Amino acid sequence: MAYDQGTSSGSMSLTSDQAKQDYIMGIQSAHSLEKQATQLINRQLERIESYPEVAAVLRQHGAETEAQIQRLEGILSELGSAPSAIKDLGTQMSGNMAALAHTVMSDEIMKNHFANVAFEAFEQATYRSLIAMAQATGHQHHVAIYETTLREEEKTFQTLLGMTDALTVKYMQLHEAGEQSKR
Repeated sequence: MAYDQGTSSGSMSLTSDQAKQDYIMGIQSAHSLEKQATQLINRQLERIESYPEVAAVLRQHGAETEAQIQRLEGILSELGSAPSAIKDLGTQMSGNMAALAHTVMSDEIMKNHFANVAFEAFEQATYRSLIAMAQATGHQHHVAIYETTLREEEKTFQTLLGMTDALTVKYMQLHEAGEQSKR
């Protein structure tokens, strides 16, 4: 579902230094989230063996994620700020740990799939929030950038969600046949 600007509070103007700092913090958090996504995607791609259709979606979204990171860095630079090294480090470690946690599961591919679907929903909420923050702080020119990313996240979410039934059945068929089903 595309973001509906009519539901935002775009008419409110918050111009204080605190509002700007809140906005910058939101962008830094989104940047860290995308860094985490990169780690999750990379760790999963290293392990996928029996699911080329999943790998294709992850590779595609990995490329989008890199572009999203660049867009966020451009906005931060424009605002005289930079990504938060501490947030980036923390979320990248978290992404690696989350991917690692699933490796011990006999249905690793399914656990990763569920986590990926949830992560895409989380990212959508993040970009909706950034759109509202940009509008509220008078940075309307950033909205189109966030909307581009939001559309990418929505598309990936729908693609992953749409794969759930077929992925589940394929996992079960491979497992029943004694083939590599875990990953």
